[in-house]
Amino acid sequence: MTFYTRKHGKRIPAVGIDGVSSCFMMGMVHVKEDLESARNKIRDFDHEIESSVFFRSFLSVQKSIRSGRHGFYTHAKNDPAELRYEFFKLMLDDIDFTIQVVVGRKIQSLYEKQHHGKESEFYADLLSHLIKDKASINGLIVDVAQRGSSTSNNNLHHALEIAHSRSINNRRMRELGDGIKFNVQPYDEDPLLSLSDYGLWAVQRVFERGDEKFYQLIKAKIVLVHDLYDQSNYAQYKNYYTPRNPLSCEAIHYSK
Repeated sequence: MTFYTRKHGKRIPAVGIDGVSSCFMMGMVHVKEDLESARNKIRDFDHEIESSVFFRSFLSVQKSIRSGRHGFYTHAKNDPAELRYEFFKLMLDDIDFTIQVVVGRKIQSLYEKQHHGKESEFYADLLSHLIKDKASINGLIVDVAQRGSSTSNNNLHHALEIAHSRSINNRRMRELGDGIKFNVQPYDEDPLLSLSDYGLWAVQRVFERGDEKFYQLIKAKIVLVHDLYDQSNYAQYKNYYTPRNPLSCEAIHYSK
């Protein structure tokens, strides 16, 4: 969620330079099979990677084995390309799930005005869009990857308040109640969080690199990509990318 860095003691914009991304994204995965069965499929994959002489030769895999609470765990940003491809195949062929993604372009003026220059408010805004239309799901418990103050109880409750406000102001939605609960945990604690991580990485590649091949690989699982702040596509909800309005570099006006 980085917007700024410091240089010579001064706070300066960092978006788009020195590896700082131009977007921050959040994803919500809906696993449609038995949760423990899906977890075990990922755990088995992780154990195979950890015991593989080939994959253990990669420094990133060695580091993951040392740092993980339960040994190796997948993380798309760090995993070698060969491992990523194997995990994408597992996601596509062996696990029944879908994912929704919200994309927050890092627009400095919007960040300062709407989010008061606070990462926690930026996070809450994106999360509210993921949960605002979930009123029909009774007893919803959302597993959340821990992320400092952004995933504090107060900020998650703030996101829920924003989502409630959005639901009552949208005639197409049912009013969102307060029945949603959050379960915050370290990323490597629940294997299912890696589904969201890999889905987000694939979408991130489209926005940051103009690279669609990983998105195309699992696009059947990605039912929505909502590009929140793309005003150029607000007309006719063109900033909602679905199977009927597919995500592409051309659609998001990708350029570097």
